[in-house]
Amino acid sequence: MKSFITLGLFLMSFSLYAQDFPVIKHYDQQHLYRVALPLGGIGTGTVSISGKGELKDWEIMNRPAKGFSGGQMGNGVPFFSIFIKEANGKTHNKGLMGPLDPVDYQDKEGRPVDNHGIPRFRNVSFDASYPFGRVNLSDPSLPVEVTLTAYNPLIPTDADASGMPLAVLNYAVHNMSNQPITVAVCGLMRNFIGNDGSKTRMDWKGDLIPIGSRYNQNTFRKTGQVQGIFMYSDSVKKTTEQWGTMALVTPARDGVSYRRSSRSNDWENALLDFWDDFSADGELTDKTTLVDNDPQASLAVKIQIPAHQTRVIPFYITWHFPNRFAWSAENVGNYYATQYADAWEVAEKAAAQLPILEQKTLEFVRAFAKSNLPEVVKESALFNLSTLRSQTVFRVKDGTMMGWEGCMDNYGSCQGSCTHVWNYEQATGFLFGKLAQTMRKTEFGLSTDETGFMSFRVGLPLATKAQSYKAAAADGQMGTIMRMYRDWQLSGDLQLLKELYPSVKRSLEFAWLKGGWDGDKDGVMEGVQHNTMDVEYYGPNPQMQIWYLGALRAMEEMAKAMGEPIFAAECRRLFEQGRRFADEKLFNGEYYEQIIQTASRKEDILMATVASGRAYTNDPPYQLGKGCLVDQLIGQYMAHVYGLGYLVNPQNVQKTLQSIMKYNYRPTMLNHFNNMRSYALGDEAALLMASYPRGGRPTIPFPYFSEVMTGFEYTAAIGMLYEGQTETGLTCIKNIRDRYDGQKRSPFDEAECGHHYARAMTSWGAVLALTGFQYSGVKKSMAFTPKVGSYFWSNGYAYGEVQFTKAGNGWQTKLTVLNGSLPLENLSLGKNAKNFAAGHTLKEKQSITISLP
Repeated sequence: MKSFITLGLFLMSFSLYAQDFPVIKHYDQQHLYRVALPLGGIGTGTVSISGKGELKDWEIMNRPAKGFSGGQMGNGVPFFSIFIKEANGKTHNKGLMGPLDPVDYQDKEGRPVDNHGIPRFRNVSFDASYPFGRVNLSDPSLPVEVTLTAYNPLIPTDADASGMPLAVLNYAVHNMSNQPITVAVCGLMRNFIGNDGSKTRMDWKGDLIPIGSRYNQNTFRKTGQVQGIFMYSDSVKKTTEQWGTMALVTPARDGVSYRRSSRSNDWENALLDFWDDFSADGELTDKTTLVDNDPQASLAVKIQIPAHQTRVIPFYITWHFPNRFAWSAENVGNYYATQYADAWEVAEKAAAQLPILEQKTLEFVRAFAKSNLPEVVKESALFNLSTLRSQTVFRVKDGTMMGWEGCMDNYGSCQGSCTHVWNYEQATGFLFGKLAQTMRKTEFGLSTDETGFMSFRVGLPLATKAQSYKAAAADGQMGTIMRMYRDWQLSGDLQLLKELYPSVKRSLEFAWLKGGWDGDKDGVMEGVQHNTMDVEYYGPNPQMQIWYLGALRAMEEMAKAMGEPIFAAECRRLFEQGRRFADEKLFNGEYYEQIIQTASRKEDILMATVASGRAYTNDPPYQLGKGCLVDQLIGQYMAHVYGLGYLVNPQNVQKTLQSIMKYNYRPTMLNHFNNMRSYALGDEAALLMASYPRGGRPTIPFPYFSEVMTGFEYTAAIGMLYEGQTETGLTCIKNIRDRYDGQKRSPFDEAECGHHYARAMTSWGAVLALTGFQYSGVKKSMAFTPKVGSYFWSNGYAYGEVQFTKAGNGWQTKLTVLNGSLPLENLSLGKNAKNFAAGHTLKEKQSITISLP
């Protein structure tokens, strides 16, 4: 009995904080069907926790694996269960999962979903503030309530701490009875190393080295602060992406029992054998003989819980798969795998670090959650950070961040850290500045040649294949120049600018090559412009033109810093000419539209700008034309974020956003025809990609004109927020999140060309727009638009809170750094500013309080 009480006190204190995270979104039992919160670090892959407590989508072996359950479909894929013994001797056994949905009842042979035959809790709900997810389980037949809090550390500015291959599962069991009860929580998991979910059981034998009938091995270990099952394979080829190690462990010290295997799984007897063992007394009896190619292991922790008290039982699932190929023919590796020897070392280091990392993660989430921002803005910004931890993102051996555009079910979607997609997202730059810098070093250091041509899809391996994709994108290249300006400003790193400046300059000058985007160098993009619509626009159009204006302004500022006033003046001259053209020739009184024009001869077209490989001299297909494009002001949005001011007439910007809402908004999709992909359906509200209120739609318009995609909707919505059109901007953001409501779509998977699409991370821009936050590490200045309340801020290298209170006719401002250090010599609130002594730096947990009129 004494050991139970000691263990209980230990477990109650362990991860106590995580049970108390602030909830941004609650999902009731009718909105759980699609919930899948990814658990894993940046660049490590993930396993997801469903809204009902199941483990699903095991995407840990270097590729997407939607629908993969960590084994063969049926009963006995990974799950957790509970044993309860009441004071009167009555026992209960349940899977720690909510009930099945009726839609999953029917199947050809009565096996509709995984673990279909496991008794489940009757009631379930889900609470979320990414990276935390909490499953709330109850059942009137049981004397306990259980909450599972699952997470992986997420700490802005600290990519390594946010990049652990780990899922933390904390099961809090509350005894509702008047008597003490005995409880055991058990995790069951097959050793499926070698099976990444992309192939059938028979197919993946080709990746194995036959050794009799035994492929994978399970051993029990107890070292340092953890004990549990270590899973490895001496049969999977060590050169494959599927080779590695896994572990199922607990930091509990007492009450632990385990099984390294079960009986053979003929007629599903492995699960029966486990269930009979665990349900007898809540303890496991080890089986030393491993059977099956993927032996079934289990790990249990048994404790006693006093009446009306709660105890927390923690588990970790860790993994280590070092071989990644992505879109390369060669192994480019995983950065995270260089930080740990294997999955066991991940578990050992996690046990030592998690108390601190968990508190830092909670500190971040609490600061963000208490911001006086609309809930839907906090939800969209925070929940889309999950994309950074999906298989969309990885880090090669040297730590460089790379990205697909998104993920198909079992392969990456659209390779190459595509510049015209990644231009949109703001989360990386403002939360993980050093990671953003690695992308700039790739783009300008490796992907750009001596002419300024930038491969808009970078090849791998970087050392030999970076420029292997022979096409340049107008929006990709111009937007990347703007991102370079952003990352220089946020970091204040002059050496970074010096290192990359020659390449940045060439990438702008590429636009002026004969037959190129602005071949006559008049500040107007008339040339063939490949872009994020996956086609080439011919002639001036708002989307490319305003990106170009933003690049000219950014280049002007960088040239000044590099002591090139003549080049800076040239950029300013072209900018002024280009903005006049946009306002006078492209603005039709309501919005900006395209002028379709072509070169008279193919010889006058720079073919490096034609990604499709086919150039037109008349009647080009796939144009915007007179359409009202949802993201025509994307360059202006980014200019606001980066502090570059207005690129075109402010009145025209206001009118254009009003027109987008007037013409592209659909309160329902019931009457909308769409010949392409559908990301909004039925009675859902959305912003269309394009509308043609003045007629003149091309017979063959650009492919996505009738679609709805969240990244583009956010672009328009956040543009509205910057222009003070707050109500309509918030309406558009709310429409998106209403579609990703847990019932119809996962709140942690905004799709475009694949799951977890990178462009959706532009949602972080809403936080910037509503707080007016800007920071320059170059000038060591910070600015806000003051509003009463508390707000979160982050510049990618430090983060914290700012609190505004009214003080007479002015503002009292308290600025706090929660993590990192912040050089600060000037703080501006609107037109008023406060100067500090040169060299002033706020360290972690330091604050300043000032008053400004």
